[in-house]
Amino acid sequence: MRRWVYARLFFELVELCAISAIAMFAISPHRVHYNQLLLIGAKSICLYSWKKIFIMKIDLHHAMLTRSLGLWGAATMGLGAMLGTGVFVTIGMAAGVAGPSVLLAIALAAAVAACNALSSAQLAAAHPVSGGTYEYGYRYLHPTFGFAAGWMFLCAKSASAATAALGFSGYVLHAAGWSLPKTSLAIPLIVVITFLVLAGIKKSNAANIVIVSFTLFTLLLFVLLALPRSWRETQDSLMPLLPQHKDGWMAFFSATALMFVAYTGYGRIATMGEEVKEPRRTIPRAIIAVMIISALLYMAVGMAAIGSVGAGELGRMTLQHAAPLEAILQTRNLPVIAWIVALGAIVAMVGVLLNLILGLSRVALAMGRRGDLPASFSLLNTTRTTPTTATIAVGMVVTLLALIGDIKLTWSFSAFTVLVYYAITNLAALRTKPGGGGNRTPVRVCFTNASTCLFRL
Repeated sequence: MRRWVYARLFFELVELCAISAIAMFAISPHRVHYNQLLLIGAKSICLYSWKKIFIMKIDLHHAMLTRSLGLWGAATMGLGAMLGTGVFVTIGMAAGVAGPSVLLAIALAAAVAACNALSSAQLAAAHPVSGGTYEYGYRYLHPTFGFAAGWMFLCAKSASAATAALGFSGYVLHAAGWSLPKTSLAIPLIVVITFLVLAGIKKSNAANIVIVSFTLFTLLLFVLLALPRSWRETQDSLMPLLPQHKDGWMAFFSATALMFVAYTGYGRIATMGEEVKEPRRTIPRAIIAVMIISALLYMAVGMAAIGSVGAGELGRMTLQHAAPLEAILQTRNLPVIAWIVALGAIVAMVGVLLNLILGLSRVALAMGRRGDLPASFSLLNTTRTTPTTATIAVGMVVTLLALIGDIKLTWSFSAFTVLVYYAITNLAALRTKPGGGGNRTPVRVCFTNASTCLFRL
């Protein structure tokens, strides 16, 4: 610590000398040549900037983000990451693959994701810092595992964020009937969300709560209007629940894998563990609450959608329409409600983008602290509510991907990396010790989870 004090004093003295030289010119300008003045000014600016950066790195290298998220805030962060493409699109994709048995696929995926969530909750309670599985791999396994998890997360989720922005733009342009490139709305949205994240976690959390509340309202409205009528009129659309042949079972497991990826938004809570109050108590409760709410909602939406038009027609609508839930309500002659549900899908895309940029910036922060990214990525703002450099860098990368990325490969790449990511999570959970924070997940559960993720690859 003493050498940091000496470094501070040294830079203060250099700055004082530079300022004195400029003051001397102000007093006797004829004694100093203008070129010398420019040189002195340039040097003083550079030294002043370097001093500020150096001292900032010394002061903030070990600074932690402020803990400001309670149980409700942490849970809504998880819901904001999960109630997006998964519930509005992926259920229709899975129905087209597996037919009515997609309802069992939703339940099985929820069970597998819940087991993975227990491992994440255990690790986040024991080691509540930013970075999620990146940090767990470093701490409990080997730096190679952490390094791999961090870079896979950054690459896959950056592409997913660009896809969410382009998806938002596609929804809006389709609804408005405008023939503009998708980037015309996607890029401004990324810029706005990046500035919102830079404003701090409290403002981001407040915006996320509004987004999640409206999304929940639109989904419950769809279920309340579609489910009772479909249950009375078209119960046969929900049968058979079990696959009838070998190819049917293969399709069933493919649909389960699709739905598993849709459930993995709960990891956002673990990624932001450093900002959660009383993490050992709050994080497990928030993750379990998010899993229960999302599983029930996914199942209800799936039953209402399949019961209304059938699994095959739902799959076809997903391929042909920007919003299959809106198309179902249009067939029911409910245009106003259909418009509200379409607006809910648009708002949900904004929530997904917000949560992705939040998660990406926190992983980049953790990687900056460990040296896998430049050290400037670990710098926080003055209120310790956001990693400034990491957030700006993430916004720039997502913008670039939205401009040049091919979104057709994004979902498959994201699915692959998610499975590897959570395999590392469960392997790390095997290395934790009882009493290290929270209840220890049974070894059999962690091992089964890791094997299941690797098997799906």
